[in-house]
Amino acid sequence: MALLSVAEALDHVLAHAAPLPPDEVPIDEACGRVLAYDLKARRTQPPADVSAMDGYAVRSADVAAAPARLKVIGEVAAGRPFNAAVGAGESARIFTGGFVPAGADTVVIQEVTKRDGAWVEVQKPTTKGRNVRPQGLDFRLGETLFAKGHRLTARDLALAAGMNHPLLPVHRRPKVALFATGDELVAPGMEPGPGQIVYSNGFALAALACAEGAAVTDLGVVADKLDETIDAVRRARDLDADILVTTGGASVGDHDLVGKAFAAEGMALSFWKVAMRPGRPLMHGRLGAMQVLGLPGNPVSSYVCAFLFLVPLIRKLSGREDLTIPSEPAVLGCDLPQNDERADYMRALLTDSPDGPIATPFPTQDSSMMAPLAKSGCLVIREPHAPAAKAGSRCLMVRLDR
Repeated sequence: MALLSVAEALDHVLAHAAPLPPDEVPIDEACGRVLAYDLKARRTQPPADVSAMDGYAVRSADVAAAPARLKVIGEVAAGRPFNAAVGAGESARIFTGGFVPAGADTVVIQEVTKRDGAWVEVQKPTTKGRNVRPQGLDFRLGETLFAKGHRLTARDLALAAGMNHPLLPVHRRPKVALFATGDELVAPGMEPGPGQIVYSNGFALAALACAEGAAVTDLGVVADKLDETIDAVRRARDLDADILVTTGGASVGDHDLVGKAFAAEGMALSFWKVAMRPGRPLMHGRLGAMQVLGLPGNPVSSYVCAFLFLVPLIRKLSGREDLTIPSEPAVLGCDLPQNDERADYMRALLTDSPDGPIATPFPTQDSSMMAPLAKSGCLVIREPHAPAAKAGSRCLMVRLDR
């Protein structure tokens, strides 16, 4: 099977992905989720004319000229309405948030008044509607304030609560199952034996998927045995996972059994091998409704492939429209040789300068090296057959920390 470009491979990954069905969730669990339906206000806010200041609710006709002496007939506070009407020559003491009583059409701030027992003297004129928040100033019953497809922010939750929605209709979180293969892998904290290494990929991949809003189940490390690999695939299907991510075992060696396990379970293979570095042996297919990504075992290859393919897939299933991480221009911080037939995604330090961000690729780009990946702020993108580039020239990069 011919190598696909990164863009072609991503098209294959997203081609059969669609936003997951709606799921009503409590409002305090909805931040970052995507609305499955339009959201309409279930009330009017404010529900009546309310005072924006502490002062006195009066008729504007009585305070068109000053000074004016008015009788105080009652008091209004937030949550404690005053049921009588304010008539000519009358006023009601009012506090911020109090409903403006019938008859009154303006609020005189207390700083321009002088209280004398049951009377108040208004010392400056006030026009109609001053210091009053009219009914429906913010929104009205039935008004659509959020459209389907909107991704909810923390600010949005305040508005949704004010609209009187305790539950919000959002697309279900994608369920991601992941496992690694390899007899050589041991858990962090263990002492590796001869030929063994400490397992690391799953922790980065789970964190990346969780940061994108997915619910992740880590099925652990599977031995290099076909029956155990098939069993792990079946466990992912039993979880009704929307995405299965594997790391390792996706190449062509005698102990690379992931592809054989997928074939045994009837996976419809979409592609295997992409014209990119790191990450050439990337596999994608579908097992029924479950999307499958078989990532390389090297830590950098695994992470970069997940960054470029798993993140957009999670976003599409979540109902988001910002599927890919946007690239942006930068200044190249070192010389680079001519590129070959594969697209390069080079780990690079990212620094600021008056001319914009400077991206400096690490001199060694071996896909097993985790320390440069941890230090990187971006990936410098080099297209296939890109000519040699000098330090100070323009380049494209994607930020790793968003």
